[in-house]
Amino acid sequence: MQHALSVAPFGELVDPKAMVDLAVAAEAAGWDGLYLWDHVHRDPAEVAEISDVWVTLAAVATATESIRIGPMVTPLSRRRMSTLIRQTVTLDHLSNGRLTLGIGLGVDTDGELTRFGEVTDPRTRADILDESADLLVEAWAGEVVTHRGEHRLIDGVAFRPTPLQRPRIPIWCAARGDALRPVRRAARFEGLFLIEVDADQLGRALDQVVAVRGSLEGFDVAVVAAKDDMTLLEVPGVTWAMHMHPADATFDSVWAAAVAGPPPKT
Repeated sequence: MQHALSVAPFGELVDPKAMVDLAVAAEAAGWDGLYLWDHVHRDPAEVAEISDVWVTLAAVATATESIRIGPMVTPLSRRRMSTLIRQTVTLDHLSNGRLTLGIGLGVDTDGELTRFGEVTDPRTRADILDESADLLVEAWAGEVVTHRGEHRLIDGVAFRPTPLQRPRIPIWCAARGDALRPVRRAARFEGLFLIEVDADQLGRALDQVVAVRGSLEGFDVAVVAAKDDMTLLEVPGVTWAMHMHPADATFDSVWAAAVAGPPPKT
Protein backbone atom coordinates (compact mmCIF):
# COMPACT_ATOMS: atom_id res chain seq x y z
CA MET A 1 0.00 0.00 0.00
CA GLN A 2 1.27 3.42 -1.02
CA HIS A 3 0.14 6.58 0.79
CA ALA A 4 -0.32 10.03 -0.72
CA LEU A 5 -1.45 13.43 0.45
CA SER A 6 -4.23 14.96 -1.64
CA VAL A 7 -4.17 18.74 -1.26
CA ALA A 8 -5.93 21.71 -2.84
CA PRO A 9 -3.67 24.68 -3.66
CA PHE A 10 -6.24 27.06 -2.22
CA GLY A 11 -6.39 29.59 0.60
CA GLU A 12 -3.48 29.22 3.01
CA LEU A 13 -1.89 26.74 0.59
CA VAL A 14 -2.01 29.03 -2.44
CA ASP A 15 1.64 30.09 -2.11
CA PRO A 16 3.77 27.65 -4.18
CA LYS A 17 6.60 28.09 -1.68
CA ALA A 18 4.34 26.77 1.08
CA MET A 19 3.47 23.75 -1.07
CA VAL A 20 7.16 23.14 -1.68
CA ASP A 21 7.80 23.17 2.07
CA LEU A 22 4.98 20.65 2.54
CA ALA A 23 6.31 18.41 -0.22
CA VAL A 24 9.84 18.40 1.20
CA ALA A 25 8.50 17.58 4.67
CA ALA A 26 6.20 14.87 3.31
CA GLU A 27 9.01 13.22 1.38
CA ALA A 28 11.26 13.26 4.44
CA ALA A 29 8.48 11.71 6.53
CA GLY A 30 7.97 8.80 4.12
CA TRP A 31 4.94 9.78 2.06
CA ASP A 32 4.84 8.19 -1.40
CA GLY A 33 2.90 10.87 -3.26
CA LEU A 34 1.61 14.43 -3.25
CA TYR A 35 -1.32 15.03 -5.58
CA LEU A 36 -2.91 18.43 -6.10
CA TRP A 37 -6.47 19.35 -7.02
CA ASP A 38 -6.75 21.09 -10.41
CA HIS A 39 -9.36 23.88 -10.38
CA VAL A 40 -9.62 27.33 -11.91
CA HIS A 41 -12.63 28.60 -9.95
CA ARG A 42 -14.54 27.86 -6.76
CA ASP A 43 -17.29 29.55 -4.79
CA PRO A 44 -15.57 32.72 -3.49
CA ALA A 45 -17.37 32.25 -0.18
CA GLU A 46 -15.53 28.93 0.17
CA VAL A 47 -12.25 29.64 -1.63
CA ALA A 48 -11.00 33.14 -2.41
CA GLU A 49 -7.54 32.25 -3.74
CA ILE A 50 -6.37 29.53 -6.13
CA SER A 51 -2.90 28.88 -7.55
CA ASP A 52 -1.94 27.17 -10.80
CA VAL A 53 -1.35 23.46 -10.33
CA TRP A 54 1.24 23.04 -13.06
CA VAL A 55 3.52 25.86 -11.93
CA THR A 56 3.20 24.62 -8.35
CA LEU A 57 4.05 21.05 -9.35
CA ALA A 58 7.10 22.29 -11.23
CA ALA A 59 8.33 24.00 -8.07
CA VAL A 60 7.69 20.83 -6.06
CA ALA A 61 9.54 18.72 -8.63
CA THR A 62 12.72 20.77 -8.31
CA ALA A 63 12.73 20.52 -4.50
CA THR A 64 12.04 16.79 -4.12
CA GLU A 65 13.63 13.55 -5.28
CA SER A 66 11.39 10.54 -4.71
CA ILE A 67 7.81 11.48 -3.96
CA ARG A 68 5.38 11.02 -6.87
CA ILE A 69 3.47 14.11 -7.98
CA GLY A 70 0.68 15.09 -10.30
CA PRO A 71 -2.70 16.73 -10.77
CA MET A 72 -5.51 14.61 -9.36
CA VAL A 73 -7.45 15.24 -11.46
CA THR A 74 -7.27 17.53 -14.49
CA PRO A 75 -10.38 17.78 -16.74
CA LEU A 76 -9.17 17.22 -20.30
CA SER A 77 -12.20 18.89 -21.88
CA ARG A 78 -10.96 22.30 -20.73
CA ARG A 79 -7.31 21.74 -21.65
CA ARG A 80 -5.63 22.69 -24.94
CA MET A 81 -3.88 19.51 -26.03
CA SER A 82 -0.73 21.08 -27.46
CA THR A 83 -0.12 22.81 -24.13
CA LEU A 84 -0.91 19.75 -22.03
CA ILE A 85 1.36 17.50 -24.06
CA ARG A 86 4.28 19.89 -23.56
CA GLN A 87 3.48 20.42 -19.87
CA THR A 88 3.30 16.72 -19.03
CA VAL A 89 6.53 15.82 -20.79
CA THR A 90 8.38 18.82 -19.35
CA LEU A 91 7.20 18.01 -15.83
CA ASP A 92 8.10 14.36 -16.29
CA HIS A 93 11.65 15.39 -17.17
CA LEU A 94 11.84 17.99 -14.41
CA SER A 95 10.77 15.41 -11.81
CA ASN A 96 13.04 12.70 -13.25
CA GLY A 97 10.06 10.51 -14.12
CA ARG A 98 7.79 10.99 -11.10
CA LEU A 99 4.65 12.36 -12.76
CA THR A 100 1.29 10.59 -12.56
CA LEU A 101 -1.41 12.24 -14.66
CA GLY A 102 -4.86 12.09 -13.13
CA ILE A 103 -7.69 12.81 -15.59
CA GLY A 104 -11.45 13.15 -15.34
CA LEU A 105 -14.58 14.96 -16.48
CA GLY A 106 -14.28 17.83 -14.03
CA VAL A 107 -17.23 19.52 -12.32
CA ASP A 108 -19.25 22.66 -12.91
CA THR A 109 -19.51 23.58 -9.23
CA ASP A 110 -20.24 27.32 -9.02
CA GLY A 111 -19.87 27.53 -12.78
CA GLU A 112 -16.27 26.35 -13.06
CA LEU A 113 -17.09 25.29 -16.63
CA THR A 114 -19.95 27.57 -17.64
CA ARG A 115 -18.26 30.78 -16.51
CA PHE A 116 -15.47 30.09 -19.00
CA GLY A 117 -17.55 28.84 -21.90
CA GLU A 118 -16.44 25.23 -21.50
CA VAL A 119 -18.42 22.16 -22.53
CA THR A 120 -20.89 21.15 -19.83
CA ASP A 121 -22.75 18.16 -21.28
CA PRO A 122 -21.38 15.11 -19.43
CA ARG A 123 -21.53 12.75 -22.41
CA THR A 124 -19.71 15.20 -24.63
CA ARG A 125 -17.08 15.78 -21.96
CA ALA A 126 -16.65 12.02 -21.65
CA ASP A 127 -16.16 11.70 -25.41
CA ILE A 128 -13.59 14.51 -25.33
CA LEU A 129 -11.85 12.83 -22.40
CA ASP A 130 -11.57 9.52 -24.26
CA GLU A 131 -10.30 11.14 -27.43
CA SER A 132 -7.84 13.36 -25.55
CA ALA A 133 -6.39 10.53 -23.47
CA ASP A 134 -5.69 8.46 -26.58
CA LEU A 135 -4.15 11.50 -28.23
CA LEU A 136 -1.84 12.07 -25.25
CA VAL A 137 -0.54 8.53 -25.50
CA GLU A 138 0.02 8.91 -29.24
CA ALA A 139 1.82 12.24 -28.83
CA TRP A 140 4.06 10.93 -26.02
CA ALA A 141 5.40 8.28 -28.41
CA GLY A 142 7.25 11.02 -30.30
CA GLU A 143 6.07 10.05 -33.77
CA VAL A 144 4.34 12.42 -36.16
CA VAL A 145 0.73 12.84 -35.04
CA THR A 146 -2.02 13.51 -37.53
CA HIS A 147 -5.34 13.40 -35.72
CA ARG A 148 -8.57 14.86 -37.06
CA GLY A 149 -11.08 13.74 -34.50
CA GLU A 150 -14.52 15.00 -33.65
CA HIS A 151 -13.19 17.19 -30.84
CA ARG A 152 -9.41 17.45 -31.31
CA LEU A 153 -7.09 18.33 -34.18
CA ILE A 154 -3.34 17.87 -34.54
CA ASP A 155 -2.05 18.04 -38.08
CA GLY A 156 1.34 16.46 -38.66
CA VAL A 157 3.26 17.34 -35.47
CA ALA A 158 5.92 15.30 -33.68
CA PHE A 159 6.12 16.13 -29.97
CA ARG A 160 9.68 15.74 -28.74
CA PRO A 161 11.31 15.04 -26.39
CA THR A 162 9.35 12.04 -25.23
CA PRO A 163 8.68 11.31 -21.54
CA LEU A 164 11.35 9.71 -19.39
CA GLN A 165 8.90 7.12 -18.07
CA ARG A 166 8.40 3.97 -20.10
CA PRO A 167 6.23 2.90 -21.70
CA ARG A 168 4.64 6.28 -20.88
CA ILE A 169 3.55 8.64 -18.13
CA PRO A 170 1.01 6.73 -16.00
CA ILE A 171 -2.58 7.87 -16.48
CA TRP A 172 -5.10 7.42 -13.68
CA CYS A 173 -8.77 8.02 -14.45
CA ALA A 174 -11.22 9.26 -11.86
CA ALA A 175 -14.54 7.54 -11.22
CA ARG A 176 -17.29 8.29 -8.74
CA GLY A 177 -19.96 6.15 -7.12
CA ASP A 178 -21.66 3.60 -9.38
CA ALA A 179 -20.41 5.04 -12.69
CA LEU A 180 -18.78 2.26 -14.71
CA ARG A 181 -17.86 4.00 -17.98
CA PRO A 182 -15.03 5.85 -16.19
CA VAL A 183 -13.89 2.55 -14.69
CA ARG A 184 -13.74 0.90 -18.11
CA ARG A 185 -11.82 3.95 -19.36
CA ALA A 186 -9.33 3.62 -16.51
CA ALA A 187 -8.80 -0.07 -17.28
CA ARG A 188 -7.23 0.92 -20.61
CA PHE A 189 -4.53 2.90 -18.80
CA GLU A 190 -2.49 2.56 -15.60
CA GLY A 191 -4.78 3.37 -12.72
CA LEU A 192 -8.17 4.21 -11.23
CA PHE A 193 -8.91 6.90 -8.65
CA LEU A 194 -12.23 6.16 -6.96
CA ILE A 195 -14.15 8.91 -5.19
CA GLU A 196 -17.22 8.59 -2.96
CA VAL A 197 -17.52 4.80 -3.16
CA ASP A 198 -18.47 2.14 -0.66
CA ALA A 199 -17.06 -1.38 -0.49
CA ASP A 200 -19.72 -2.83 -2.80
CA GLN A 201 -19.14 -0.15 -5.43
CA LEU A 202 -15.40 -0.67 -5.15
CA GLY A 203 -15.86 -4.40 -5.68
CA ARG A 204 -17.95 -3.86 -8.80
CA ALA A 205 -15.38 -1.40 -10.14
CA LEU A 206 -12.55 -3.89 -9.64
CA ASP A 207 -14.61 -6.57 -11.39
CA GLN A 208 -14.98 -4.23 -14.37
CA VAL A 209 -11.24 -3.62 -14.49
CA VAL A 210 -10.57 -7.37 -14.48
CA ALA A 211 -13.17 -7.87 -17.22
CA VAL A 212 -11.31 -5.41 -19.44
CA ARG A 213 -7.69 -6.20 -18.54
CA GLY A 214 -7.90 -9.84 -17.48
CA SER A 215 -6.38 -9.10 -14.06
CA LEU A 216 -5.34 -6.28 -11.73
CA GLU A 217 -1.64 -6.99 -12.23
CA GLY A 218 0.33 -3.83 -12.91
CA PHE A 219 -2.72 -1.66 -12.30
CA ASP A 220 -3.05 0.97 -9.55
CA VAL A 221 -6.26 1.49 -7.61
CA ALA A 222 -6.44 4.58 -5.39
CA VAL A 223 -9.19 5.23 -2.85
CA VAL A 224 -9.76 7.95 -0.30
CA ALA A 225 -8.51 6.94 3.14
CA ALA A 226 -11.27 7.91 5.55
CA LYS A 227 -9.99 8.60 9.06
CA ASP A 228 -12.83 6.73 10.75
CA ASP A 229 -13.11 3.79 8.32
CA MET A 230 -10.20 1.99 6.70
CA THR A 231 -12.39 -0.76 5.19
CA LEU A 232 -11.69 0.22 1.59
CA LEU A 233 -7.94 -0.02 2.14
CA GLU A 234 -8.33 -3.67 3.07
CA VAL A 235 -9.93 -4.65 -0.25
CA PRO A 236 -7.53 -6.76 -2.36
CA GLY A 237 -6.39 -4.78 -5.37
CA VAL A 238 -6.24 -1.37 -3.70
CA THR A 239 -2.69 -0.02 -4.03
CA TRP A 240 -2.90 3.65 -3.01
CA ALA A 241 -4.49 5.38 -0.03
CA MET A 242 -5.28 9.03 -0.77
CA HIS A 243 -5.30 11.09 2.41
CA MET A 244 -7.49 13.94 1.23
CA HIS A 245 -7.59 17.36 2.87
CA PRO A 246 -10.61 19.62 2.37
CA ALA A 247 -10.66 22.69 0.16
CA ASP A 248 -10.49 24.98 3.20
CA ALA A 249 -7.67 23.10 4.92
CA THR A 250 -5.22 25.26 6.83
CA PHE A 251 -1.49 25.14 6.27
CA ASP A 252 -0.97 23.99 9.87
CA SER A 253 -3.36 21.03 9.51
CA VAL A 254 -1.72 19.76 6.32
CA TRP A 255 1.74 20.40 7.72
CA ALA A 256 0.92 18.30 10.78
CA ALA A 257 -0.17 15.42 8.55
CA ALA A 258 2.89 15.77 6.33
CA VAL A 259 5.46 15.67 9.15
CA ALA A 260 3.61 12.89 10.99
CA GLY A 261 4.15 10.62 8.02
CA PRO A 262 1.87 7.95 6.56
CA PRO A 263 0.47 4.96 8.43
CA PRO A 264 2.70 1.88 8.57
CA LYS A 265 2.94 0.10 5.20
CA THR A 266 0.86 -3.05 4.77
